[in-house]
Amino acid sequence: MKTKILFCLITASALIGGCKHTVEFEPSDKPIIIELNVNINQEIRVRLDKDVEDLIADNPDLF
Repeated sequence: MKTKILFCLITASALIGGCKHTVEFEPSDKPIIIELNVNINQEIRVRLDKDVEDLIADNPDLF
């Protein structure tokens, strides 16, 4: 009985020891391209409109 258990332990350790996990990383030849489509036009226009409104409100005799 002990020899069976010993044999199973040796076999299991040999099988587990034979498993080798390898992880390989290969850098890409191509550069990483990140495309950002950002629309800043609207924000700039809102600020300009607000500045113009404030300028006209502060100087009603301007026009």
